[in-house]
Amino acid sequence: MNEKTVYIILSDTGTLLSRMIRLYTRAELNHASLAFDAQLNEVYSFGRKRPGNPFIGGFVKESLGDGLLSQGACAVYSCDVSERDYERIRAYVRRFEADPDRYRYNLLGLFGVMMRVRVRRQHAYFCSQFVASAFEASGRRLVPQCASLTTPADLERSPSLQLMFRGELSRFEAM
Repeated sequence: MNEKTVYIILSDTGTLLSRMIRLYTRAELNHASLAFDAQLNEVYSFGRKRPGNPFIGGFVKESLGDGLLSQGACAVYSCDVSERDYERIRAYVRRFEADPDRYRYNLLGLFGVMMRVRVRRQHAYFCSQFVASAFEASGRRLVPQCASLTTPADLERSPSLQLMFRGELSRFEAM
């Protein structure tokens, strides 16, 4: 069976929200993204739709070469999956791409994580919830808990992920 690779990027955006999350999690990296290529050109997550406006968030295709992510600390992980699971994860993300304005940032869900209570909101995700949900949609779990309670630190501890790079994102080179 042929395997394909999906990439998980954990990063520090340096935003006020990221700093507030860090106070709670005590984790260095508090943003999670999903990528389908080793060069990290095709990267998806939930975050700010407009870099200068923290109040408008939702599904985003991220550009790692500029903006909030370009100079920050990050960790890039790889996850080998079957071709079938890869296509399921891609199909899941394509649904978001087809109608990005339908989806919102799940700020309420962040409070649910803090209180360990699942907050179900239709069409609303936070970054690590989105990444975990994409894998769940393929029938594969990265972490033992449900996606709505998953933090970037939980993803970092996943035995399914292999660390490829840790450092400043601007220094990352695809292997």
